Amino acid sequence: MDRSEFLEVDPEAIEAGRLLFARPPAFMLGVARIDQLPSADLPEVAIAGRSNVGKSSIINALTRHRELARTSNTPGRTQQLNFFDIDGRLRLIDLPGYGYAKAPKEQVDAWHDLIFDYLRGRPNLHLVVMLIDSRHGIKDRDREVMGTLKKAAVPFLLVLTKCDLVRERELAQGRAAMETELRKTVGALPAVLATSSRKLAGIDALRAVLAGYALAERPEA
Repeated sequence: MDRSEFLEVDPEAIEAGRLLFARPPAFMLGVARIDQLPSADLPEVAIAGRSNVGKSSIINALTRHRELARTSNTPGRTQQLNFFDIDGRLRLIDLPGYGYAKAPKEQVDAWHDLIFDYLRGRPNLHLVVMLIDSRHGIKDRDREVMGTLKKAAVPFLLVLTKCDLVRERELAQGRAAMETELRKTVGALPAVLATSSRKLAGIDALRAVLAGYALAERPEA
């Protein structure tokens, strides 16, 4: 894919993203109930998307750690909010995938309630990175989450995954259609970022975006 397919960021932002993710990341904790959330003392960016869209793969690509977040071909593997510390300046949160209906209904309802309670009520949540499978596009369930983010006044960035599996022309057409829709969507960042975790395409640009939400330096202990 051509570099023009990706969100345009300047070299300084690219370098800031590289430095943010240069130190080894750390898994902090998994949260199964909203009352287990850690203190809201660092900016947070959540990774959201339908089940099996590639959330764990994106986190592993960003952090350069293949097994930091567990990946699986089985939808619904992530069953809690997983918190990752990035250089003591930012937290990434891997949310359970939404829209997977083959798990027990009670479990699915619990996951969805946990996700939406977090999205609506977390004061230090600065951005949601919403992942969309580039082969399938935006679905109704994605739009429901966008509606929740609108009500919660949380901005979001649409990131296409698995773009190496789509022809360049189809990818460009899909991105153009999504950006047209996003211009009418409150809270949406205007550009769509195309990525491939397998080929690491677009990962440097995503790191740069995330660096813009991190603290300028690590807090003193």
